[in-house]
Amino acid sequence: GTKAFMEALSSGADISMIGQFGVGFYSAYLVADQVDVITKSNDDIQYKWSSNAGGSFTVQADEGGETLTRGTKITLHLKEDQLEFVEERRLKDLVKKHSEFIGFPIELYVEKTTEKEVTESDEEDEKTEDKKEGEDDGPKIEEIKDEDENKEKKTKKVKEVSHEYEQLNKTKPLWMRKPDDLGKEDYANFYKSLSNDWEEHLAVKHFSVEGQLEFRALLFVPKRAPFDLFESKKKRNNIKLYVRRVFIMDDCEDLIPEWLGFIKGVVDSEDLPLNISRETLQQNKILKVIRKNLVKKCLEMFAEIAENSEDYKKFYEQFAKNLKLGIHEDSTNRTKIADLLRFHTSKSGDEMSSLKEYVARMKEGQKHIYFITGESRQSVSNSPFIEVLRKRGFEVIYMTDPIDEYAVQQLKEYDGKTLKSCTKEDLELEETEEEKKKREEEKAQYEALCTLIKDILGDKVEKVQLGNRIEDSPCVLVTGEHGWSANMERIMKAQALRDASMTSYMVSKKTMEINPKHSIVVELKKKADADKSDRTIKDLIWLMYDTALLTSGFSLDEPNTFAGRIHRMIKLGLSIDDDEQGDDDLPPLEEDTETTDAAGTMEDVD
Repeated sequence: GTKAFMEALSSGADISMIGQFGVGFYSAYLVADQVDVITKSNDDIQYKWSSNAGGSFTVQADEGGETLTRGTKITLHLKEDQLEFVEERRLKDLVKKHSEFIGFPIELYVEKTTEKEVTESDEEDEKTEDKKEGEDDGPKIEEIKDEDENKEKKTKKVKEVSHEYEQLNKTKPLWMRKPDDLGKEDYANFYKSLSNDWEEHLAVKHFSVEGQLEFRALLFVPKRAPFDLFESKKKRNNIKLYVRRVFIMDDCEDLIPEWLGFIKGVVDSEDLPLNISRETLQQNKILKVIRKNLVKKCLEMFAEIAENSEDYKKFYEQFAKNLKLGIHEDSTNRTKIADLLRFHTSKSGDEMSSLKEYVARMKEGQKHIYFITGESRQSVSNSPFIEVLRKRGFEVIYMTDPIDEYAVQQLKEYDGKTLKSCTKEDLELEETEEEKKKREEEKAQYEALCTLIKDILGDKVEKVQLGNRIEDSPCVLVTGEHGWSANMERIMKAQALRDASMTSYMVSKKTMEINPKHSIVVELKKKADADKSDRTIKDLIWLMYDTALLTSGFSLDEPNTFAGRIHRMIKLGLSIDDDEQGDDDLPPLEEDTETTDAAGTMEDVD
């Protein structure tokens, strides 16, 4: 038979017939020393096939064994180290995993223990029954008992052991039925048995694909994310792959992308061969088509959840990180996933807003979608970077989730509008001709101060210039358009396994933007114009730089030095004399007030 099969194969026979007649009969020898197969058809006598996998087998008429009416019986003689396969629990687990949805019933001969409650008098009656049968029918003396005594008969529990066949695959393949025939309870029960979740699902998508490729699928969105959703050692997905109701695998990475790893469900293909290997599966074109369809249907399901704001709020709380990971990884569906994102904004209050709603509220003439990244809603809402934008009535999106930094690197635009970070260079704001003229004049006036600040700060900043984004703050530190933002720098420094060499070339050069309208900057300019070598100017500029680091979201490189400057300011405010000599790099502060006493005190300190 094998020779004929190989000849047929070499002449171009269909190879897909392999595995169509049975899945791995010879795998029985992994657990058994010997396998006996007894078979009987209606038109023939009973035969027994027997082999110990030593390269030979015997077939003979089976006359002495158990007589079968019709069918096949397989007996496995287990190896000594494989006796776990006679345990009821092990067999039940195997059937549940691999053959739970097979069409024909799979039954296991199990031992069942039941407890039966009997009264002690009944038991005694049974024991003495034989004696009573042998007695004569003489006169009997009966003792009359009270009714209460009859009521208070003692009972005890007796264990009865019985053996019976129990069907193991009672769960029906729900995906094979029409969605119209199924209710919410049917899906809920199936979801619980599939996922071992104690809660019902949030949403379900039941569909079939027909045509060149044929498969059915049932996908569920859980109500809450598992605690280990992004664990690296965790299974990449929760989709079980079946081929014609036979379980194949539940960890196929190519079946669904990582960002949809929280989706639970089943996929049942009619086209994949039953004995497909893991290696072949990875390269199978059918799998790519299935994956594409699953992602498409998941996005449809999320859009359906979004129609109910309460349900979507629950969904977004649990799985927002997954959607943002999808923005980062899935370039094909980036626009569709962007529609599902929700953010707090400077105008949304406590409710979250979609990008679509933001665009609908945009002011006339607004070219960009403005956003700011930071550690918390409170910190970004009070950030100096958005002072002018808020004053002009522009809405700013608050991105406070660490993964937002990664997502926004990929999401360059939405609905034809580019996304613009408020904390980076080249923040273009519309200006009138008069405003432009005024800015050019200010630039010329403050050029000397900018040069002085740059000389004092050295390589701490790349350049110093006038800023158009700040209103109430004296200065801010902005980063380059293509480097890390302050928030990204904070996130990367917090990585336990970060590469220090990467930090050196990804940390963005800082640009200091000063506010020419602020009283501190105006007064500083006057001092610099009067005497550039004034030692207090240096200390004030360093103090401005350090405070700008903090308000711009950076961390201080030298907190002790900063604290020293603050302490000298406190002493100045309290008019405390300090006779110790100050460091040349940190000259004492000189009070910018009309009182000469305090100024004289600070000179003494120096």
